[in-house]
Amino acid sequence: MPPPRLGSAAILAAACRTSKPVSLLGSLGVLGSCPPDVRHNASEVPAPAGLPQCFRKGVLPRGNVLGSLRFCHASASESSSEVHADQILRILKFTSGSDKADFGNALRQFAAKTDEDVVLKVLQKQRSNWQVALAFFKWAAGLPGYVHGSRAYTEMLDILGRMKKVRLMRQLFDEIPEERQGAVVTNRMFAVLLNRYAGAHKVQEAIDVFYLRKDYGFELDLVGFQILLMSLCRYKHVEEAEALFREKKGEFPHVTKSWNIILNGWCVKGSFRDAHRIWNDIIASKVERDLFTYGTFINSLTKDGRISAAVKLFNSMWEKGINPDVAICNCIIDQLCFKKRIPEALEIFGEMNDRRCQADVATYNTLIKYLCKIKRMEKVYELLDEMEAKGCPPNTRTYSYILKTTEKPKDVIALTHRMEQSGCKWDSDTYNLVLNLYISWKYEKGVQQVWDEMERSGSGPDQRSFTIMVHGLHSQGKLDEALQYYTTMKSRGMIPEPRTKILVKAMYMKKDGAATEDESPSMTGKNLKLDPRSRLFHDRK
Repeated sequence: MPPPRLGSAAILAAACRTSKPVSLLGSLGVLGSCPPDVRHNASEVPAPAGLPQCFRKGVLPRGNVLGSLRFCHASASESSSEVHADQILRILKFTSGSDKADFGNALRQFAAKTDEDVVLKVLQKQRSNWQVALAFFKWAAGLPGYVHGSRAYTEMLDILGRMKKVRLMRQLFDEIPEERQGAVVTNRMFAVLLNRYAGAHKVQEAIDVFYLRKDYGFELDLVGFQILLMSLCRYKHVEEAEALFREKKGEFPHVTKSWNIILNGWCVKGSFRDAHRIWNDIIASKVERDLFTYGTFINSLTKDGRISAAVKLFNSMWEKGINPDVAICNCIIDQLCFKKRIPEALEIFGEMNDRRCQADVATYNTLIKYLCKIKRMEKVYELLDEMEAKGCPPNTRTYSYILKTTEKPKDVIALTHRMEQSGCKWDSDTYNLVLNLYISWKYEKGVQQVWDEMERSGSGPDQRSFTIMVHGLHSQGKLDEALQYYTTMKSRGMIPEPRTKILVKAMYMKKDGAATEDESPSMTGKNLKLDPRSRLFHDRK
């Protein structure tokens, strides 16, 4: 179910017209969950938010439902860089990045208008399409009078690392001109490199990059070392992180924050035995335990099913005059709900205000999540009303839990209106959730609208979006369309899940006898043609 087809002249005209794009996606955040002080030192920026104001009640034709929406553009106050970025993105949709001549010709009109703000906006909206992002990055680098700054380099490095293209990531870093290194290479850039090497499970390379900082004039300080430990722990390389932590004790003292990173690493990995061992080591070291230390170990206890021990430690904090913060309360509430002890969770929730611990959106989300599971929707909407009344606005996760309980498109649009009123914008997860609902309901107009809006906003489609379409269309018996989406996903450098590969192989065997995915005529390059209007591949027949 590709987007509506337009003539080539109409496409080119639409691409070149001035339009008013949606707001710029937020800057990348590279550090995920880590101790607050470490996160602060790494200058983490909030994750991007997604959905433009596209589901306004005022833009709905009378009698229409969500699938028939006419999306509205952003206001005329958008900056010129946003306008130029949107025009370039329109061109990129219909241009092959592999053909450098065509690529350059198509973008020539924007050469004088391109600065780092424009480059950054384009890259941020091509994060799931690394080939096009890299081609555009290289095109911009060749423009007279323009040089990439730190923000553009960091974004491109993160895109490549995120897609596990670490060889290209390192090559791009090494190619930064020597005379530009002082202005371009930053602590943030090194944090991205560390994180992406760890994410690609290249532990030694991540460690080497940390020590490479010295060659670029950066101090090998404790904060940088903690970022290295955190990056390794985030991707389950906790054993290596702990060994490095103990080996480098002479260089980097064992302070509370460093212990917390290792403790949290074992907790995330799910090894209660090791988490308990580190907890005992912290006590023996006489290092002061802070709220993060207590919260992490309480979390470890709950994950190991020791909820009673966690509640006991939680209560002992009050007795010692160490007031649990909202994160620790949330952990206890979440695990009580998980164990179906919802009345006890609601009791702690009620006591939080008495103990001057203000509930946050995560507290409400936990309760709403489990109340939705048992279909206590009256209580869910009571909590939703309470959130808004107390100035604790619901977020996309809040609405996602409720969206999962919907049964019809009209239920989705009702929640959409409420989201709009509360100022909650959609992200890629919400897009994919609604996409999955619509494909399961066989609501084709809604599927098409969500898919088009994902592309326009830059929040997708991502690997999950294509997976939903492949599996959903297969379940409806639409094998040709499912295979088109699969081929397009692979052409964009996305790696299919194993279950999707198995499903596609079965589809090809059904269509072509014993032919495999790679052997099938419809998968060979000579039989495929990219439709510039639908951005999908079709067989030449």
